[in-house]
Amino acid sequence: MNSTVLAEKLTAVELKSTYDLKVDSIRDLNQALHNSDLVEAIEQWTVKNPAGQHNIAVGIKAPIQVTIDGHAGYYCAGMNQEADIIVHGNVGVGCAENMMSGSVHIKGNASQAAGATAHGGLLVIEGDAGARCGISMKGVDIVVGGSIGHMSCFMGQAGRLVVCGDAGDALGDSLYETRIYVKGTVKSLGSDCIEKEMRQEHLDELAELLAKAGFDQDLTAFKRYGSARQLYNFKVDNASAY
Repeated sequence: MNSTVLAEKLTAVELKSTYDLKVDSIRDLNQALHNSDLVEAIEQWTVKNPAGQHNIAVGIKAPIQVTIDGHAGYYCAGMNQEADIIVHGNVGVGCAENMMSGSVHIKGNASQAAGATAHGGLLVIEGDAGARCGISMKGVDIVVGGSIGHMSCFMGQAGRLVVCGDAGDALGDSLYETRIYVKGTVKSLGSDCIEKEMRQEHLDELAELLAKAGFDQDLTAFKRYGSARQLYNFKVDNASAY
């Protein structure tokens, strides 16, 4: 868009790239982030004093950069498309939930259901993630620098989950085709999730994911887990049970 035309369209809108949530409301912030003219004019955004508030920077549909200086609450960066979002703190339940593309980088820890149902993009958590990390993930890549809680990757359909620490109970329960790499100890595997051979192609894939996340790890220390493909296949011998 011509810069003069864009400037005319924005005359009635406050052009600012920094939102202080001690003063500005979450609604003001998200409405600005959803304004197509504003996100075309401003590429880098900053959110100060988030103070654990919920729904920060949700539903973005533009290739912008958003930096959140502090802890965020529930559903931070949910439904993200194209944006690159960095949180300098911890996040609550459902971070990057239903993300489609772009990246979300958490410098601290994440609560439950991080990356739930996400279809694409990259979610990086430098600390630990709580229970149900990557539940029903549908194509997202998730890299966790610490450990994850129980029932993580439950019904994981597609994408990759990398855990540099330990995993809790029932990892990969009812798994479809998500690929899981864990460096530490797995407390227990869920139904139909098994350890699989780590071939060169998987080492290459793991190296790529760790590099994207900015982590330096010993690839040979990781184990790979995936679906035994016994739960979601129709077996004619069991037809009477369906």
